[in-house]
Amino acid sequence: MRTAQAVRRMLRRMDGHAPIVFQPDPAQAGRTRVGRLMKKVGAPDARALHAWSVADVGRFWDTALQDLGLAWYRPYSQVLDRSRGLPWTRWFVGGQTNIVLNCLDRHVVAGPWGDGQRAETLALVAEADDGSVRRLTYAELRQQVNRAAGLLRDLGVKVGDRVGIYMPMVSEVVVAFFACLQVGAVAVPVFSAFGAEALAVRMKDAGACLLFTADGGFRRGEAVPILPHAQQAAGQCPSLRHLVVLRRTGGAAALVPGRDLWWHEHVTPRAPDTATEVLDAEARSMLLYTSGTTGRPKGTVHTHAGCLATMVKEVGYAFDVHAGDRFFWLTDIGWMMGPWEMVGVLALGATLVLFEGAPNWPRSDRLFDIVQQHRVTHLGVAPTAVRLLRRSGEDPSAGHDLSSLRILGSTGEPWDPESWSWFFERVGAGRCPLVNISGGTEMVGCLLSPLPVTPLKPCTLWGPGLGMDVDVVDDAGQPVRGQVGHLVLRQPAPSLTKGFLGDDARYLATYFERFGERLWYHGDWALVDDEGFWFLHGRSDDTIKVAGKRTGPAEVEAAVIAHPSASEAAAIGVPDELKGEALVVFVVPKRGVREDEALRAALAEAIATALGKTLRPKALRFVDALPKTRSGKILRRAIRATWLGEPAGDLGTLENPAALQGIAQSR
Repeated sequence: MRTAQAVRRMLRRMDGHAPIVFQPDPAQAGRTRVGRLMKKVGAPDARALHAWSVADVGRFWDTALQDLGLAWYRPYSQVLDRSRGLPWTRWFVGGQTNIVLNCLDRHVVAGPWGDGQRAETLALVAEADDGSVRRLTYAELRQQVNRAAGLLRDLGVKVGDRVGIYMPMVSEVVVAFFACLQVGAVAVPVFSAFGAEALAVRMKDAGACLLFTADGGFRRGEAVPILPHAQQAAGQCPSLRHLVVLRRTGGAAALVPGRDLWWHEHVTPRAPDTATEVLDAEARSMLLYTSGTTGRPKGTVHTHAGCLATMVKEVGYAFDVHAGDRFFWLTDIGWMMGPWEMVGVLALGATLVLFEGAPNWPRSDRLFDIVQQHRVTHLGVAPTAVRLLRRSGEDPSAGHDLSSLRILGSTGEPWDPESWSWFFERVGAGRCPLVNISGGTEMVGCLLSPLPVTPLKPCTLWGPGLGMDVDVVDDAGQPVRGQVGHLVLRQPAPSLTKGFLGDDARYLATYFERFGERLWYHGDWALVDDEGFWFLHGRSDDTIKVAGKRTGPAEVEAAVIAHPSASEAAAIGVPDELKGEALVVFVVPKRGVREDEALRAALAEAIATALGKTLRPKALRFVDALPKTRSGKILRRAIRATWLGEPAGDLGTLENPAALQGIAQSR
């Protein structure tokens, strides 16, 4: 077991009191996209570049979009219009474009917007759960998209109509996504693991007219039904006129005549429709739903130009993606990282790698098999996925050729120092920058982001992303450094949601009620250390305040995970008559560890030693698993509600419902 001194050192690393562990090579940094941008604008380093980017955000976005080579049917006459204030800023006024123009058309067809030089370049590598692989060039992918777009037009789908996508992560999910955008429909991606009720709520709220789905998918070698949920949801959603169904598993499926259509009968054989809609910059491209603790999910509204600007900026500058790179992020279409990588990677002419299955099946090294086999250059994961891989008791990356990796990525939740260091040192060999990004569904991008030219400390996000005027403030809205505060945005960004679908009042209350319309309130706790490195400490609605002492779950969980017997942990605050709130901690022990009172006492003592006796947990429970989304986020709000016997709210993103039963049984 680690000493108390070692635990304190580990926790200090989370607050920035740690040495820099990565320094970029100057020669390599100069060859990056962002290095080129620094030279262009005369910025001597990354801090100076960021300061330049927010001194005049209109100038930055205009420069960046030209530098990244985005295509327009008609150039914009004004970068941004702030006349209605930060919440309702308009971007790229007068411009016309389409995501499909940028991601497919200009790579395949020579013309005024592109050179058509990448038609035979590999666009997509999709590995299925069983290990089979499908590869599509840009020309082949565009042809498939054109066929699906033609079917949409035949079925009467018009510009602005909403189309749901409820499919596993196979190549056809990319086809469906871009087909929607090609015809000007608004894509509504949802997790393929949703149940019927969660899907129905989103389809009804969106007013979707069509749903792309599948008979099922595969997970850990087993067929998982999807179509029955889709059909049940369609029965609750009168606006859904058609289901287009991919035959993925080949199981028994009864289609509803006149409504349900097989993909292989109506998409695959039809002639391609190559017409891409010319759309205003502010035309809607996607509705992405973000779950709330209570009430119906919130539909965030995104535009063609807004998504292009932010996604391509981040994939291009933060991850330095070029043609020839192979980019793999372990994600689902229902998480913003799915559309984010599809748009960002393909707009830059690189190769996107998709994966249908679980990262530790059929063996704990599956993720690294994929990296080796497909020569992946960029690997992105959620921290929980790394903790899952470390639970095997071995090093699943050992024995694999990971030399193709150039940059690592992560997002979704705060890191613990042990897991961050394992990923950086074991997988990236200490040579690959770990670009830890954080933003949200409401902006389909990042507030905070390292660059490949910035130094790194364990768990850091380095600082604000380019063009993002971000700050950390106290309860009065005043800037703070060296202490935890609220993460806010001071100036608009192109991809910020255009309200919530049909509920502007809720949008304003969510982001602007706390500080007024001068600051976008993000809801994360953040800290900037004395060297200017930024760190996240979890969601402010997860804040735990015991006897007046405020902490976030990440600090508590890191203290637990530092113990050699603990694999994962989740911390919540519960009402307490004496202290106002008390700490309850759930721990997943490592395999073979004996769950006894001695271990329980040792873990409780580790928390008290690291954070003070006040934060010694009221209860510490051992569980087999923590409830998580498909993207790996721990659902602490659902844990808290279950422990307290309260309604758990929206559980549409929950992948493992049995984990909540384990929480309930541990009470």
